[in-house]
Amino acid sequence: MRRALLGLLAVVSLLLGLTAPAHAATGVPLPSSMASTGDSITRGFDATASGCFLSDCPQYSWSTGTDRKVKSQYRSILAANPAISGHVYNDAKTGAKMVDLSGQLSAAASQGVDYVTILMGANDLCTSSAATMTSVSTFTSQFDTALAAYVAARPGSRVFVSSIPNIYQLWSLLHTNFSAQATWSSFGICQSMLSARNTAADRQKVVDQETAFNSALASVCSKYTNCRWDNNATFNTAFTTSDVSTVDYFHPSIAGQNKLAAETWAASYWG
Repeated sequence: MRRALLGLLAVVSLLLGLTAPAHAATGVPLPSSMASTGDSITRGFDATASGCFLSDCPQYSWSTGTDRKVKSQYRSILAANPAISGHVYNDAKTGAKMVDLSGQLSAAASQGVDYVTILMGANDLCTSSAATMTSVSTFTSQFDTALAAYVAARPGSRVFVSSIPNIYQLWSLLHTNFSAQATWSSFGICQSMLSARNTAADRQKVVDQETAFNSALASVCSKYTNCRWDNNATFNTAFTTSDVSTVDYFHPSIAGQNKLAAETWAASYWG
């Protein structure tokens, strides 16, 4: 009788959102609130030409997306912990660089979330040329400052840090596609890597800088017990043409957001 009563109380507590279920393997409780930080990738920019043309569609975000077309991290958590329903925030901003992360994490802290995702750095790489990329030291310092402030404000919150998608792989995939080349050139998209005028040496500079950025993300994250690095899961994700938006040939399509969600979820605390 006592065992049955304890079981009933556990179920009632879960339904009321008083406790969150823990993952069987890690023992880490599923969060009952979360926020995403980052740039246009996390905002679902240009995910589809229908409704997202040159605009944000956060409902398709790999992290906090709510639309059923994408099995986002939020929707994966929701399936196991209904208490998170409605307690989800997208604090990312299209065009953001690492310097903007402090403000985004400050917003997440003020929202009192249990879990936050970070995918930032593509705009620090994707500049007008390799010479104008953010320096590694500045990038590292900005990330360290932002994360330290968030951990101090929300010491019990879990943090997931994604690596930066492989921009060279995107170039390799689409550089012979006339529409992609024309779009990249017309809109000046990520010219440090995607410009047709770049030499192999120019592109290698961006590859080296991205490798250094990802190493910095891993190193800073490792300083905090509640920070989980994706171990380059996002960087190692091989996108296909269907995973890339046909609006700008740069951002993930809905299929790409789904792939990103699956890869990051597998690398998360609960995947």
